[in-house]
Amino acid sequence: MTNEVIIGYHGKPRCVWAGAGDTAFGRYHDEVWGTRTDDESTMFEALTLGVFEVGLSWSVVFGKRDAFRTAFRDFDVAKVAAMTERDVDRLSRDASIIRNRAKIHATVENARAMMSASPNLVALAKSYEISRTRAPRSVADLPKSTPQAEAFAKQLKSQGFRFVGPTSVYAFMQNVGVVNDHVHGCFRAVDYRGAARRG
Repeated sequence: MTNEVIIGYHGKPRCVWAGAGDTAFGRYHDEVWGTRTDDESTMFEALTLGVFEVGLSWSVVFGKRDAFRTAFRDFDVAKVAAMTERDVDRLSRDASIIRNRAKIHATVENARAMMSASPNLVALAKSYEISRTRAPRSVADLPKSTPQAEAFAKQLKSQGFRFVGPTSVYAFMQNVGVVNDHVHGCFRAVDYRGAARRG
C-alpha cells in the first residue's frame, strides 16, 4: 500500500482523494469517475460540471451536484436546449447552485450545440479515447491537460460549445472514462491485479 491509495469502507483500495468513508464523493470515485459511458445526459452533466468548475474547486461544484440536476432538468439535453432567457434569469437567482450567469447561459448554449453537433459529443469523445495498460503512479503524475484534450477543446469550440478549455475538457475526459486516471493500487486502476482492464 502506498500513500496514493487508501482502504475504503468496502475493503478495497481507492485513490486517496476519495477518502475511506461511504460518502457521495467516495461512491463517485468507485462508480463514476473513469467509467466509460456513452449516455448523452451523463456526458452533458460531466461537461456542465466542468463548466462550473472553472475558477472554483471540484469539491464546491460536486457539493451542488443534486441542485444542478434539478436546475438543469436532470441534464436532459433537449429540455435544457429549450430553456429561455427567463429560465437563465431564474437560475441566476437560485442560491442552491452557483449563480454565474455566464456559465448558466453557456450550459444552455452547450445543450443547443449538442443537439446540432456533427460528429456528436458521444462519437467525438470516443475518437479521443486514451487507452493505457499502466496506471499513473501518483496523483502528481496526472496532467492538467494533454495534446488530445487541446485538440478536443478546439473541436468543441468550433461546434459552438462554450467554457471548454483544455483543462476543463481533460477533466471531462476523466469523468466519462475517455481516460482512466485512477492511480496504481486503486481497485479501479487499469493495472489492478485481477481486475478487468479499463481504458
